[in-house]
Amino acid sequence: MHRPPSTWSGSKSQESAVSALLTSPVATRVTGSRARRFLALAVLMLPVLLISVDNTVLSFALPSISRALNPDATTQLWIVDAYPLVLAGLLVVMGSIGDRIGRRRILVVGASGFALFSVAAAFSTDAWMLVAARIAMGVFGAMLMPATLSIIRNVFVDAGERRMALAVWSTMFAAGNALGPLVGGVLLAHFHWGSVFLVAVPILVVMLVGVPFCVPESRDPKPGPVDVPSMFLSLGALAPTAWAIKSVVHPEERGFAVAMLAVGVVCGIAFVRRQLRSRTPMLDLRLFRSTAFTGSVLMNLMAMFSLTGFLFFIAQHLQLVAGLDPFTSGIVLVPGSVLTIVAGLAVVPVVARVAPRWVVSVSLLFSAAAYALVAVLGHHASIAALAFAFVLLGIGIGASETVTNDLIISTAPADKAGAASAMSETAYEIGAVLGTAVLGTILATTYRAHVAVPDGLSSSAHVAAQETLGGAVTAAAQLGGGAGQALLESARAAFDSGVTITAGVAAVLMVVAAAGAVVMLKRR
Repeated sequence: MHRPPSTWSGSKSQESAVSALLTSPVATRVTGSRARRFLALAVLMLPVLLISVDNTVLSFALPSISRALNPDATTQLWIVDAYPLVLAGLLVVMGSIGDRIGRRRILVVGASGFALFSVAAAFSTDAWMLVAARIAMGVFGAMLMPATLSIIRNVFVDAGERRMALAVWSTMFAAGNALGPLVGGVLLAHFHWGSVFLVAVPILVVMLVGVPFCVPESRDPKPGPVDVPSMFLSLGALAPTAWAIKSVVHPEERGFAVAMLAVGVVCGIAFVRRQLRSRTPMLDLRLFRSTAFTGSVLMNLMAMFSLTGFLFFIAQHLQLVAGLDPFTSGIVLVPGSVLTIVAGLAVVPVVARVAPRWVVSVSLLFSAAAYALVAVLGHHASIAALAFAFVLLGIGIGASETVTNDLIISTAPADKAGAASAMSETAYEIGAVLGTAVLGTILATTYRAHVAVPDGLSSSAHVAAQETLGGAVTAAAQLGGGAGQALLESARAAFDSGVTITAGVAAVLMVVAAAGAVVMLKRR
């Protein structure tokens, strides 16, 4: 998800990029009084907060969903990834459509659809119904984010006010990501797991009431064409590849996984070729000729990769292994959530004195240290140790995201600022997909290899226990007695073995990313 450039950079390229956006032939800006402009900003922050919370809140609901719907390992990963995968594929397309039909109008359509399918997700009766609802939420969520940023750029003409508005946008997005686990914990402590989706409805209702009165309409009078083939090619590259990664956990599906990977590669190549040949590409891949730009996008992706991967397993460990209730589990992660926001703000004066490549590299090493701590402690990791690991991770995520998002804009040519923003949003969502797809698959594979499921279970319960920790907890309760306790202990040990291996792999990946930041961000 795109976070706009922060106010500390001050680079000429960034200032000229913003200037180019503001002087381009867009719709008339209805600014009104200062109070009215910031009232519009307040209304626009509602979907920003909602989308960012939704990125992380589901991790805490996953154990409850697993017990209620009994998804297999692959479906469980799809429940998490379906939303950001669709969002990533449609962000640029929906931004282009909003330029045509009106950004306020697409904001209203997106909010209405998101609220409707949030209700559908909350009352899903099986796992694949939930996946389908998440896909639809991704479609309508993709309408919200580009529209909010475009409207801000049109409403705030004054440079000082615009910088403040963009800073508010960035902070609200970081806050939503950080507060997701706590929100999930509070809701799950008192309500059904579907409450993590229903929380979107009142927020969006308030937004739908406020938008017509507070937010001016704007559109581009000379938009480029909507590239429908590119939209399908981008989804064709992302979805089959993610499916292939998730299907590896099932030996009987590995042939299908190879076929899906081949489809993803072919669509990816076709997408790249189409973008390079188009006069008005959906994503201007020529930007990647700049090593600094490429490095900034990759580091942005890796930061989100580390966050979603960590939340995927720590939420399950705290609730299903340590035995904490959802609210207490959320409290455990509060220090790290708060420091994610603090680090994002505190890095501003630091990067004014230290080269960005070193700031990003050290930030990623904080994430590596968090994973290394979990890997070294293994089965002996206490709740306090896990909370401290999340603090380290939060510091790294907050600092690296702030810097990389500014670099993505400031390293791009001034006339490509819009395309650079789209790259930032897309990288963020792909990082979210890969975090759970890659690390979640490693965890699921290790769990399946180590769990010992006793006889005496129905075929469906046996499969559920072998697939996920949540399924094993439910099966153990049904089995009861010594056999049930043995299954529970085996499943917990298998899960923590998977966490140890997964954390070790992630730590190595983050060290490699930190080294890549030093090399690729050398020249801005």
